[in-house]
Amino acid sequence: MKIRALDHLVLTVADVARSIEFYRRILGMRPQTFGDNRAALLFGPPGEEQKINLHPAGSEFPPHAARPTPGSADLCLRIDGSLEAAMAQLIAGGVEIIEGPVQRSGARGSIRSLYLRDPDGNLIELAEALASEN
Repeated sequence: MKIRALDHLVLTVADVARSIEFYRRILGMRPQTFGDNRAALLFGPPGEEQKINLHPAGSEFPPHAARPTPGSADLCLRIDGSLEAAMAQLIAGGVEIIEGPVQRSGARGSIRSLYLRDPDGNLIELAEALASEN
């Protein structure tokens, strides 16, 4: 077997509507409803979309993680554009940047990142590729 890519991941959240609003307004993700009124967030260019499914805490959809808990995730999301532009957008949206910009090692090489938290306390890392990787 050879893994090709990540298709989706699941976040367990305390309030689905609040999470949708945050990821839509702050990070520009597109809400999606699928199946039996399940909620997800799409991002990425057309034809290459990726997805975050949202499970309401206490009403997770089976099968699910052994101990689904709001606020237990740590995600790194790659951005288009500059980290400075992302920082300005976050600050304008009232989001606290808890660390960064800092240099890190990403899956494809060196990245520059900043960190924030979503409404459940999940750690969200936003990263830009360094010039040698573009």
